[in-house]
Amino acid sequence: MIDKVAASVAQALEGVPDGATVMIGGFGTAGIPDKLIDGLIAQGARDLTVVNNNAGNGDTGLAALLKAGRVRKIICSFPRQADSWVFDGLYRSGRIELELVPQGNLAERIRAAGAGIGGFFTPTGYGTELAKGKETREIDGRMHVFESPIHADLALVKAERGDRWGNLTYRMAARNFGPVMAMAARRTVATVHEIVPLGALDPEAIVTPGIFVSHIVRIARTVTRAGGIRQAA
Repeated sequence: MIDKVAASVAQALEGVPDGATVMIGGFGTAGIPDKLIDGLIAQGARDLTVVNNNAGNGDTGLAALLKAGRVRKIICSFPRQADSWVFDGLYRSGRIELELVPQGNLAERIRAAGAGIGGFFTPTGYGTELAKGKETREIDGRMHVFESPIHADLALVKAERGDRWGNLTYRMAARNFGPVMAMAARRTVATVHEIVPLGALDPEAIVTPGIFVSHIVRIARTVTRAGGIRQAA
């Protein structure tokens, strides 16, 4: 019987090795799998390469992982924001590597890995430092840069609902990078707020099929005073 439900975050993240490449979903503050990031910190893997849209906010989530000294390199599009002081301090002191990738290229490089595509040409970045050392080619009178796929050992995803086969649905903007990251990683762990019986998810509404998911973990959901939804502590 297929049952991908893990009893805890710790169980779902067992065996993450040092030196792993980890994709972490999230866009700004939407869809960040905070509980899984906290679990990765507790699990102890070091020397990680992290793929994310940004480089963390404040002192929690991805920023906490960086602050713990677990990340060797980050691949992202927006490393510097008003509250990205953890990354900023690490980068200025030479304690973390950065690979800067335009957001569209980042999404497509991840998607290419999941689709089994060996790479693609794009005009984005041509003539800039981002194209340095990369193959270029003229296509239809316009210069393009070759971009390679980004594969990962692990993807951490925050979803809304799931079943024991690992099929996932998402809540609004929390969907962002999760689906393509799940496809590009050898192993995907997702948190959900609700685990439903098989057949309860409309097949037309399933965004990430269970074939791309290794484990799901249910986490509680609470309501803020303003009526918004947030992840429980």
